[in-house]
Amino acid sequence: MDWLLISEIIYVVLLIFVCLRIIYDTRSTTKSLAYLLFAIFVPFFGMLFYFFFGINYRHRKMYSKKLYGNDDLANKFRHDILQYSELTFKENGNAVLGNKELAFMILKDSMSPLTSKNALKLLINGEQKFPEVLNAIKSAKHHIHIEYYIYEDDEIGHAIEQALIEKAKEGVTVRFIYDDFGSRSIRKKLVPRLVENGVEAFPFLKVHFMLFANRLNYRNHRKIIVIDGVTAFVGGINVSDRYINNGSEKLYWRDTHLRIDGPGAQYLQYLFLCDWNFCADELLQPNTDFFPPKPLQTVNDNKVVQIAASGPDSESPTILFSIIQAINLATSEILITSPYFIPGESLLDALIIASLSGISVKLLVPGVSDSILVNSAARSYYSELLSAGVEIYQYQKGFVHAKTMVTDKKIAMVGTANMDFRSFDLNFEVNAIVYDTPIATELSDIFYRDLKDALKINPVYWNSRPVYKKLLEKAARLLSPLL
Repeated sequence: MDWLLISEIIYVVLLIFVCLRIIYDTRSTTKSLAYLLFAIFVPFFGMLFYFFFGINYRHRKMYSKKLYGNDDLANKFRHDILQYSELTFKENGNAVLGNKELAFMILKDSMSPLTSKNALKLLINGEQKFPEVLNAIKSAKHHIHIEYYIYEDDEIGHAIEQALIEKAKEGVTVRFIYDDFGSRSIRKKLVPRLVENGVEAFPFLKVHFMLFANRLNYRNHRKIIVIDGVTAFVGGINVSDRYINNGSEKLYWRDTHLRIDGPGAQYLQYLFLCDWNFCADELLQPNTDFFPPKPLQTVNDNKVVQIAASGPDSESPTILFSIIQAINLATSEILITSPYFIPGESLLDALIIASLSGISVKLLVPGVSDSILVNSAARSYYSELLSAGVEIYQYQKGFVHAKTMVTDKKIAMVGTANMDFRSFDLNFEVNAIVYDTPIATELSDIFYRDLKDALKINPVYWNSRPVYKKLLEKAARLLSPLL
């Protein structure tokens, strides 16, 4: 018996099966081609790579976001959200004027309401965020919900740990979700300390050895805190000393976060409860403790906020759609800050079209990156953008980790999502969208302040670089759907 021939036949059959699976399962043509080429030209490893990294969980949905026990309650929930959002739009038309298509798209796609009567505060870097977080935790009366991609057992991690334990001892319910890969350093010591002192803590998608590579892909990249259903924090800043610039850091860390007081906190609450029920295998139901009917009546401000969230649990890449829609609706200026910029064809085309249409498009990216491969792939997109008139700036003061966008000084986006395939397709992410000129103007001013610490790329210089550099970047770009 010719075992070599039999092995070759089995391999070919398996390869055909994998290729058919890739074609059927992968939404993006670019990603499909990348996986197909990898599977065909890299024997065995290419197929294994796809099964470990490429399976489309959005196609199957990792879990359901359904919170309500019966359809009648779910239908009432949808009706109330639609009615509330329509009322918000009527009462705050000027705030969302010119961007109503964006608001309705997010509402229809994910039932995320358009909320008003919010008080907002932009928090720049850890030195502004963490004092706000600690004060908010100390004021908690009923519950604290906290969910992070990276939580480290360092000075600030210990300070928040102690604050959570103190509230748990006071009778406040504290629920803590940590990503099992991003926060792997706290699994053996910090988490047991929390649990021993009354904090409920669970990992998101626990990493087991056999599933390590696959689970590495579908991570919870969200950073969410919700307190008593009325105060929330969201943005790019994880819990780590590296985000606090106190003069002793090796690398200056530039990041942005947002505090929300008011109804805007409630969709973040909804996301947390969905994630909690998945991680803890519980069935927490919506009630007035989690969703106060009239949150924070003392708030005099009237900022309009909407939350865009997506991941392997969503029907569509809501965050990508929201960014593209905001770009398409812009009329004068688009300001983007992203630490990892691998836009893909649809977002790249949207930016090029905007710039060619006479809209000022400015992109702030790291001058120093923590990933050589990702940085090389990102650089491969710069020539096309520069040729279309997009201005690209490389941050020099340290590492810029903020994920923000401002359009026309009317809309401000602050969140956890990078502008790359991983954030749009593979990870659980969340962005806050603020329909407010003062907040958008403030974030715009911060962007221009950051430009003072950045170098603008000269298109002539960029295009005249050595061919080998361009070739390496284009080679890295071939892997961009997989990064």
